[in-house]
Amino acid sequence: MECEICGKPVSETNPTRAKIEGSVVVVCKECAKLGTIQKAPPKPKFQKNKKGKKSTQPKRNYRNDEPTEELIENYNTTVRNAREAKNWSREDLGKKINERVSVINRIESGKMTPDNKLTKKLEKALNITLLEKVNDVDLNQFINNSSGERTLGNIMKIKRK
Repeated sequence: MECEICGKPVSETNPTRAKIEGSVVVVCKECAKLGTIQKAPPKPKFQKNKKGKKSTQPKRNYRNDEPTEELIENYNTTVRNAREAKNWSREDLGKKINERVSVINRIESGKMTPDNKLTKKLEKALNITLLEKVNDVDLNQFINNSSGERTLGNIMKIKRK
């Protein structure tokens, strides 16, 4: 087993778990100083499956939390230019998408990032594209340690004071 931060070997019989920046990770003694050491989580004993029988395997719930679309970088100028191209005032656009003028002002000034629902409304009303597909990053290109496991240390460089 290896440290999830730097990739150094960690004892498999007694791994150290530390909470670093809100995430609990298995780390070496050196990297454990970066966070607070945690107790090992309790192991689930039994779970009933649909038939009422007991199962020794823990239930796993996986969700794809990664977004597939992302707001474009210059969304505020795109919205303003599209609105002006249609000769609409901010009040006109607000009425078309059923939003307040202050919301339109904050979006066009870049002070507010619209959520997905509001972005879809703006795209439809102004006939523009504000969401772009997110490319998946191949993390396997960062693996360079002996065991072939992916660690944070492979991906990022740690700046020390």
